[in-house]
Order: sequence, then structure tokens, then C-alpha cells
Amino acid sequence: MGKHNLTVLNEFILTGITDRPELQAPLFGLFLIIYMISVVGNLGIIILTKTDSRLQTPMYFFLRYLAITDLGYSTTVGPKMLVNFFVHENIISYYFCALQLAIFILFINSELFILSAMSYDRYVAICNPLLYTVIMSQRTCWVLVAIPYLYSTFVSLLLTIKIFSLSFCGYNVIRHFYCDTLPLLSLLCSNTLEIKLIILILAAFDLISSFPIVLVSYLLILAAILKMKSAEGRRKAFSTCGSHLTVVVVFYGTLSFMYMQPNSSSFFDTDKLASIFYTLVIPMLNPLIYSLRNKDVKYALHRTLEQLCNIFT
Repeated sequence: MGKHNLTVLNEFILTGITDRPELQAPLFGLFLIIYMISVVGNLGIIILTKTDSRLQTPMYFFLRYLAITDLGYSTTVGPKMLVNFFVHENIISYYFCALQLAIFILFINSELFILSAMSYDRYVAICNPLLYTVIMSQRTCWVLVAIPYLYSTFVSLLLTIKIFSLSFCGYNVIRHFYCDTLPLLSLLCSNTLEIKLIILILAAFDLISSFPIVLVSYLLILAAILKMKSAEGRRKAFSTCGSHLTVVVVFYGTLSFMYMQPNSSSFFDTDKLASIFYTLVIPMLNPLIYSLRNKDVKYALHRTLEQLCNIFT
């Protein structure tokens, strides 16, 4: 490969979700609806948990930052993906591709740890209710959110700088609908052993430091619920954890499906399906799950709508 082929690359072409013309319009309509529901739902959660006095608890504090995270990575990917349905070649500049990758890694990595913090919060609420306000103080909540964001920023910058400091070949077509790590690695001409090792170590650390917290928290919660003598108490406890447990199962299940599949020629097609789910569908589902299953959120929404109606009438 000539040296000039390693240095002239200034932009990438995203292949998008499909190249079949008859599917462009229906898929655009579908994903536009999904993205708009995601934006409205997550913005609604953010506003409600910030303004409603009854939602000023640690649980809704973490829910607000989960919504911010969902909104962050879905917006990083969604608008650019929707553009792909209308252009012949969806071109993304070299530096915007790097920026998209960095922001996406920041938010998707943060979600792992925010879900862990929410699991710990539910454990304290059910297993140590008398000490809940002491253990889950405002300072503790901020630490449990700030540390994941700082760590995820470090991971994001490390991986992005490492990838984009390597040499790309002349071929600049990314077989994906956004700049993701694995499709970009396939375009590199440099030795990728080091960056792949870094990704593996970071992924293992993320999993080891987040998933056990979720698992142990819910095992202790289950043990505490089973010891409850009151059926009403068990019902309330399950109701308290149900929404978050559903979100955890969907999120970890999707990531496991994506990263544990075999390396084959059909990988990128399967990867696109999984990516669509966790970049667009999950950010739409999370606010729906919490709003439909949570009475406090529904009441807060009802009160807010009543206040808005009173203002405009």
C-alpha cells in the first residue's frame, strides 16, 4: 500500500442501514417516530424529575441522568442516521466521525455504571430503608454519577485518540450507520493488536466493575423480599424494582448479543440490528417503562399537564 493512500483520507462514507430503495421511506418514517418518542420521553423525564417536588429523591436523581445518557447517545447517532435515507452518499468528515465516536462511547459507557448505581439505590431502599436517606445522601448520589462520567470521558478520549492516530487505508466506506469502534478498526492499515487489547481490557473492566453490582444487589433484594411476611410488602418491593430490572435486562441482553456473536462475514448485518436496538429502541423504551410502571412519574406528568392547561386557558 502506497504511503499516500495512508494519509489522504479526509472523510468516510456511511453505508447506512439498507441499500434497498423500496425500504428507505418506510424505515425513515419508523426510525423518525422512534427517535422523536425517545427525545420527548427522555426530555420529559429530565424536566419532571428536575421540577416536581415529589420526585426529588435519589431514585429519580439517577433516573434523570439515565435519561440524559439515553438522550445523549441516541442524538449522537439518530439524526445522522436519518439523513442517510435521503442522500446518495452519506458522507461524514474525518473529524466529525472522531467526535461522534467519542461522544457515543462516553454516553454508552456511562449507562453501564448509572444502571449499577440505580441497582445499589434499590438495594439500599429495600434492604436498609431506615438508613436510606443517610446512605444515599446527595453527596453520595453526585459521586455515583460524577465518577462514571469522568471515567467514561477518559475511556472515550483514550479509544478515540488511539484509533484516529493510526493509519487508515484508502478505502473509506464504513459498513455501518454511524462511526463505531469495530467498523473503524476494519479500515485500519496499521497493526491493531494494541488497540484491540486496550478495548478488551476496558470492556472486561467495565463488565467486572458494573454487572456484579447489579447481580449482587438484586440477589440481596430477592432474598429480602422472600423474607417479607406481608404479601402487600412483597408486591410493593417488586413494583419498586420492576422497571429498573426490565431496563437492565434489555440493555445487558442487547450488548451481550452484540459482542458475543462469532466473527463472520455476516457480522456487520447482525451488528446493525443490535446497534439499532440499543442506540434507538432502548432510549425510547426506558422512559416508557418508567412512566407506564411508575405511579409517581404518572402523577407528576398529570400535575404538570394540568398546570400547563391552567396557564393556557
